[in-house]
Amino acid sequence: MKAVVQRVTRASVTVGGEQINAIGRGICVLLGISLEDTQKELEHMVRKILNLRVFEDESGKHWSKSVMDKQYEVLCVSQFTLQCVLKGNKPDFHLAMPTEQAESFYNSFLEQLRKTYRPEFIKDGKFGAYMQVHIQNDGPVTIELESSAPGATTSDPKQRMQEEYIDNQPISVWLYLPCVHWYHGARPRSDHRDTVRNKGKAWHSRSQRLGEEQGARSSPRNFHVINISTFVSATPGEHRDEAGDTVSLISMGKKDN
Repeated sequence: MKAVVQRVTRASVTVGGEQINAIGRGICVLLGISLEDTQKELEHMVRKILNLRVFEDESGKHWSKSVMDKQYEVLCVSQFTLQCVLKGNKPDFHLAMPTEQAESFYNSFLEQLRKTYRPEFIKDGKFGAYMQVHIQNDGPVTIELESSAPGATTSDPKQRMQEEYIDNQPISVWLYLPCVHWYHGARPRSDHRDTVRNKGKAWHSRSQRLGEEQGARSSPRNFHVINISTFVSATPGEHRDEAGDTVSLISMGKKDN
């Protein structure tokens, strides 16, 4: 379901040269019903429309009040063309709900609006008729709303790419563990030194220096960085890494990128 919500100072609908409905300050809603829309989407869209904060408050602060807060009117117009899909340059409307079903669904939408808000403030056009809709947009302010069908992916390409990126990432957890006696007899393997690079060398040198000062058996606690992606399901305790070395897992935490 798609809706285009416009903040208006006034709006009206004319059919066959006769004005059939009009509102003053409020919102004009153009509604496009999808083939897959259900009661869930209907209720979601009603809540969104009526609680959309497009008006200012008494102090002049913008985007603070909804149409219900201000006790303004709502003019709804059914517009299946919002479900358009272009085939070349030609509009195609196969995603729109068929007329027979759509009319009943649209009437349910209006009923839900009137049930949620004041019935006398909800006006509409004439379903299926050829209409002239006169809109005096205030601002202009135009907001597009979409309530996706169940199981549908988001229509925001940036958000969709982020979701796909997160879903496809391997789980890799990094631990910063205290290493005892690193400077004598328990030096990190060469691949570990390559991993920590300059920082590892600096820690190792510091460990040696402090060890010489404090004595061979009173080594300081330094930090040794290892990739424990293979231990993501492991519980604290002793485990062996890929090279067969014993690693004590004390706690786990995911590194922030």
